[in-house]
Amino acid sequence: MTGLKENPRLYEINTVQWLSGVSRNNGNRPLTLGTVPDEEWDRLLEPGFDYVWLMGVWKRSREGVRIFRQGPEWPPFKQYLDRLLPGWKEDDVSGSPYSIAAYEPDPLAGTWEDLRKARERLNRRGAGLVLDFVPNHTAPDHPWVSEHPDYYFITDRAGYEKSKDPSFYSPIKTGDKTSYIARGKDPNFPAWSDTAQLNYFNPALRKAMVSELRKIAGYADGLRCDMAMLVINDIFARAWRGLASGDMPSGEFWEQARAAVPGAVLIGEAYWNTEWRLMEMGFDFLYDKTLYDRLRRSSAQETKLHLSADTGYQKRLVRFLENHDEPRSLPAFGPERLRAAAALFSTLPGMKLFFHGQLEGKKIKVPVQLSREVVAEKTEKNIQEFYARLLSITAQEVFRKGRWRLKDVFPFSDGSHQNLIAYTWGPLTGRLKLVVANLDGGRSQGKIPMTELDAGRDYLFNDELNKRQYERKGAELAGSGLHVILDGYQAHIFDIAPA
Repeated sequence: MTGLKENPRLYEINTVQWLSGVSRNNGNRPLTLGTVPDEEWDRLLEPGFDYVWLMGVWKRSREGVRIFRQGPEWPPFKQYLDRLLPGWKEDDVSGSPYSIAAYEPDPLAGTWEDLRKARERLNRRGAGLVLDFVPNHTAPDHPWVSEHPDYYFITDRAGYEKSKDPSFYSPIKTGDKTSYIARGKDPNFPAWSDTAQLNYFNPALRKAMVSELRKIAGYADGLRCDMAMLVINDIFARAWRGLASGDMPSGEFWEQARAAVPGAVLIGEAYWNTEWRLMEMGFDFLYDKTLYDRLRRSSAQETKLHLSADTGYQKRLVRFLENHDEPRSLPAFGPERLRAAAALFSTLPGMKLFFHGQLEGKKIKVPVQLSREVVAEKTEKNIQEFYARLLSITAQEVFRKGRWRLKDVFPFSDGSHQNLIAYTWGPLTGRLKLVVANLDGGRSQGKIPMTELDAGRDYLFNDELNKRQYERKGAELAGSGLHVILDGYQAHIFDIAPA
């Protein structure tokens, strides 16, 4: 598979947990990415995904697991695991997929050849493979720690004791000598105890990371880059002030990375309003955490303000309602509110990310450290049917290649129009789509001028989401506008055609 897809769909799965379930479905025989039966790939791609993100294929850290088990996070994690997976075994906790001991496939996923076969099977079905790239840190037992200690921030006992926060360091023993390596961190949160921070002011480290990126890009169509903003020069300098010695590099790491893998789709996890900066450095898509937060916690007007940004910018955002970091969307939004949020996010420009279990209405957030599938939870049939209909509707070409336009909604008889967000897609082959979502729990109504339509014709509004039809006169539509009334957290997806 080659080329960048427009307004694509991305499906994230926890690879080792998925393989655990596939193995169970196939007589409990151990399976790797290279031995997954064809029908399982068919089932995975049945909803119509453009890319599959096999999250967590790289070698996990044994030292990271040991540190995790001895840290303060372990007792509550163990209690949660006892409830989630009674009778779990030691091997079921394989460690964080973001504490990477080496950029080589973890035995739980298979081998390089297995990875090549997985990509080939996805490509044959018209989908691209996306793999993780974690630029900010490695596991503390990565070979570079002993072979290239200058790639990291390492101090001696005196430096460790002088540190304002000793929890930012992990001890490393080499013979009789003990050194201390800085743990990876986001400056707004405690350090990640199972990681070792890389020094991006070291040109040799940058060169080595570009080499790793180029290697894994040979097995993938796209790369999801974890916490991409952390290695931007000025952000890195502020986070590691006092340790990052030497001059700030003249160029950005991501500019080097983009030049090294020109054919790969680069997807960045990014926050703090760094999206545009990273786009300019070469990223194709960046996380849209702002939309997620506004859909969960803000008003429709604040959401609409976010959607008023330039369409070219929006087409490069990754929209989502859940992923491995966020809570499950069904309990987070609630079953009614979820429908409006899902109809909205899945019909916006940009990449749409769906997480493993989201389409079935799964409620349990399974820890990424777990290597076994949790099978106790039942699927929510009504959510499953809703997503099946929604994905079928949004598979139409107009939602990929049409022109997107945000619409004004005017009051009818009250102020509830402010709860409505509306936009059109099209026209392709003479068809126009209109999406209207009510982001409030109460009944809302408003007028939407449809100046795109011919005032001299009548039109049929086919609500594909709710399977209803309405006939309206063009003169009214182009004048005062379409009168829309929606119950709380409901949505329309109209296909508009001459009556």
